[in-house]
Amino acid sequence: MTYASIDDRNRIENEMPWAERDLPRTLYGLLSRTAAAFPDRPAVSYQLLSGPKDKAETLSWGALRDKVAQAANLFRSLGIGETDVVAYVLPNANETIHTLLGGAVAGIVNPINPLLEPEQIAAILRETGAKVVVTLKPFPKTDLAQKVAEACRHAPGVQTVLEVDLNRYLTPPKSWIVPLIRPKVAGQRHTDLKDFNKELAKQPKTLQFEDSGTDRVAAYFHTGGTTGMPKVAQPTYDGMIYNGWLGHELLFSEQDSIMCPLPLFHVFACHVILMAAIASGAHVVFPTPQGYRGEGVFDNFWKLCERWKTTFVITVPTAISAMMQRPVDADISAVKTAFSGSAPLPLELFKRFEKACGVTICEGYGLTEATCLVSVNPVDGMKKVGSIGVPFPYTDVKIVKKSGNGPEECGIDEIGEICVSNPGVYAGHTYTEAEKNVDLYYWDTHLRTGDLGRKDSDGYLWITGRAKDLIIRGGHNIDPAEIEEALQAHPAVAFAGAIGQPDAHSGELPCAFVELVDGATVTEEELLEHCRIHVHERAAQPKHMTILTELPKTAVGKVFKPDLRKHAITRVYNGALEKAGVEARVVSVIDDKKRGLVAQLQANGASEAQVSDVLGAFTRPWEWAEAAKTAA
Repeated sequence: MTYASIDDRNRIENEMPWAERDLPRTLYGLLSRTAAAFPDRPAVSYQLLSGPKDKAETLSWGALRDKVAQAANLFRSLGIGETDVVAYVLPNANETIHTLLGGAVAGIVNPINPLLEPEQIAAILRETGAKVVVTLKPFPKTDLAQKVAEACRHAPGVQTVLEVDLNRYLTPPKSWIVPLIRPKVAGQRHTDLKDFNKELAKQPKTLQFEDSGTDRVAAYFHTGGTTGMPKVAQPTYDGMIYNGWLGHELLFSEQDSIMCPLPLFHVFACHVILMAAIASGAHVVFPTPQGYRGEGVFDNFWKLCERWKTTFVITVPTAISAMMQRPVDADISAVKTAFSGSAPLPLELFKRFEKACGVTICEGYGLTEATCLVSVNPVDGMKKVGSIGVPFPYTDVKIVKKSGNGPEECGIDEIGEICVSNPGVYAGHTYTEAEKNVDLYYWDTHLRTGDLGRKDSDGYLWITGRAKDLIIRGGHNIDPAEIEEALQAHPAVAFAGAIGQPDAHSGELPCAFVELVDGATVTEEELLEHCRIHVHERAAQPKHMTILTELPKTAVGKVFKPDLRKHAITRVYNGALEKAGVEARVVSVIDDKKRGLVAQLQANGASEAQVSDVLGAFTRPWEWAEAAKTAA
């Protein structure tokens, strides 16, 4: 089917209402339908190592359905009902897929980022009330088993931990060595500990309980980057099936092979790609436990595409930048399109990729709170680089501004908040905590994304910034995107992030952080001068520039601005204290649930009055680090 413009989108939507589409109502129903249609075609492939000839495991659709039924049966045997939670803290592996899908069939599945620290994992386990956790058996070069054991000590609701042993993916002699060097987990456990694959093998390959008869919450996804208190979004079967249907309707068939080195705790991999494969019968390949972060993945990327006859590449801007620092050294003639999400793609990077690979990139937009998908640059139509494309069928996007009469839709090219209504938006119940859903919708239907944007005369959407990312300088609103775009146009800059640093006079002043292209050299003063020329609004020109070896990023490549804000608060507050001759220093900046970012200070002999005299003029609060530790 051709999908080239807003007219194609409208034509598909006008065929019939979403509720009348001939689709199963549950995840297991959708998987069963595809397994019946294509039982022997490849469903998922996984390889532990990144080499193009390394050992890999492929499951057919029939075999995947069997594994999912076994996993769901196993979770039910451990006391998981439709409203109970199975969490997993896993890298990518076929067992991760079995857990994700089986958990959502038996109850509610809760994927957790394995890069988080134990206290953050524990906070999510407590928030979701998880009873069962699936994680790694201790394995060389990873401390995940140790982190999860520590997290479970602080999550008393967890009753059972199931361990996945990655050693089965290795070949001799490596597989012989692992048991000899396997690390130990110290401390006492309060949970039952079982072997995931051994327990799975005991279960029947058909569902031993009645599948859900209606739509329901099927997953919990934590949001909010990598620090702070978790907010938990709760997508439903209907939202997940909608995301899968879009992939099948507009992009994939059972003949396609999708290269997806993205993590299986993020909605991009789980809802956009895996659900689209389940709906269409396409084949998805997950290389290495860490995906793009895996050893050798970038060096072998094009050879992996050749091995698996990849037709679609799923990527993010950070990965595209890394790919462009390596030659295209394989036959990638089968690749039709690359899809990029999670963060805006710089124009120069888009051009370099297309020139080097002969492959077009389509940028899209989605968010965890809407299950995921919202819009995309049409595969067969005009690509507006920097735009997030046109809304998908059955997705209504309004650009909204507040007025004295309440919310109003903006005109063409007028900037407002992007608000979304579609089957992936669980209106009124986006988050598990009711208070977090207050003031989250307009007209009780449209989710307020917090993103600022506009809609052009062709119906294409453009993100212009985050509402909460606005730099407010003496009451003057500055969009950080203007600074970031100017910096990304500099040939030495790979990525940029602009934030407001604390200022005693103006509240905030713009500052910027950059990560350089490999091998590039430029000074911070040269970048500031570049901004003075290319950031046209004088008030928006950054007052400070920091070059970092690598910008902090989320698992899918977004620049993680809370860490930049912590960096700036530390620098500004310590500079002010030093200038005033006060010996106290900021030793950390924490993200407090109610107060936001709070600077924690070590006194070094300074008094509270001395510190208050210096820092009292800044808006961000401070406290003594030692007192905070004692109170905790």
